[in-house]
Amino acid sequence: MPKSSASLLKLLKHSIRIRIKVPQSIKNFTTSAAAGYSNSIPKEKVDCVVIGAGVVGIAIARELAFKGRQVLVLDSASTFGTATSSRNSEVIHAGIYYPPNSLKAVFCVKGREMMYSYCSEHGVPHKQLGKLIVATRDSEIPKLNELLIRGTENGVDGLRMIDNSEARRMEPELQCVKALLSPVSGIVDSHSLMLSLLGEAENMGTIFSYNTTVIGGHLEGNQIHLHIIGSKNLDSWNGGDTLHPELVLVPKFVVNSAGLAAVSLAKRLIGLDHGVIPSTYYARGCYFTLSKTKPPFTHLIYPIPEDGGLGVHVTLDLDGLVKFGPNVEWIGGISDISVFLNRFDYSVCPDKADRFYPEIRKYYPSLKDGSLEPGYAGIRTKLSGPRQMPADFVIQGEEVHRVPGLVNLFGIESPGLTSSMAISQHIASRLFV
Repeated sequence: MPKSSASLLKLLKHSIRIRIKVPQSIKNFTTSAAAGYSNSIPKEKVDCVVIGAGVVGIAIARELAFKGRQVLVLDSASTFGTATSSRNSEVIHAGIYYPPNSLKAVFCVKGREMMYSYCSEHGVPHKQLGKLIVATRDSEIPKLNELLIRGTENGVDGLRMIDNSEARRMEPELQCVKALLSPVSGIVDSHSLMLSLLGEAENMGTIFSYNTTVIGGHLEGNQIHLHIIGSKNLDSWNGGDTLHPELVLVPKFVVNSAGLAAVSLAKRLIGLDHGVIPSTYYARGCYFTLSKTKPPFTHLIYPIPEDGGLGVHVTLDLDGLVKFGPNVEWIGGISDISVFLNRFDYSVCPDKADRFYPEIRKYYPSLKDGSLEPGYAGIRTKLSGPRQMPADFVIQGEEVHRVPGLVNLFGIESPGLTSSMAISQHIASRLFV
């Protein structure tokens, strides 16, 4: 059940065996490091805090719990996985697109293997469909060859180039001049995956507290202090006024896995060198579904990657629903309150379908007018902006920011779902060698 910040205080008292007295009123809190904070605000020591209950945060919490740590997961939403983790293509990526030896390449390949194994062992719905990356004109073939070379260097098994006739035998509705076949790509029920990982974490003693926002923090010496507030108390915040925390946590270890809010949160940690915090960009992506009809494809179909994404591709869910997307819409002017509380416009305007039809018909010419219906939208946090080279994941530890026990995860976009278990293993090994 979701827990308010008041429930968090009770939960900490009874489950972590600490004693705190909740004050009748909270005095003004100044975010100045010199001013410190009011003695009337409860301050308690804990072991491990994971900020963010998306798929990566849940996987990290589970891994830390398996290492014997007491783990507290804080999330501003009313339940787990409400942002990027539940608004994506649900694809298990092979590891083709990413530069060799990059974190994305390494974690995607390892994470894919771990995910297939985990899903099979724990009954998480998934399917290894295979994927076709298609060149729809001759000028795209060199890029397809580059992807073949890159994927092979990354250790992706089974990749091979096929001509248009073989592609058509596999997918009669497909139009292309050549295609790259990736047999190890697949799909997963992301909600079931998160629920399974979360259940294991809870069974190992991990505590999940929802409706609980980390609004910042400060350093005393090299010890990080996290400022906590109930999410409902942010409803009227204008982004400029001083915030009044209800609790200060002093953890031994902190993993900032806040996803969309990770960079904004890091900037609100007073005493952390802001020079090591990367710029962040936000891209909105919409999905459209195919109206009730027999699915035209049995494989995932991807065009050549585009600026900021992998192109408007075809994915299928485990019920056979066909989805097209996402597109890339760069958005700006994002406030801290928007990212802390996931206040984004997730509506899908039906008129946007007009831009999808010509993109889809490059590889699916039989798509009929009026057959696309609005689906859903998601927001991606990115460390590279329009017309910039794609950035790698950033997993930032003490060797960079000089704060013991703090790990920041920045830019965990695609293939974050596929990489989640590999990332969690990496984090645990970094914190507890």
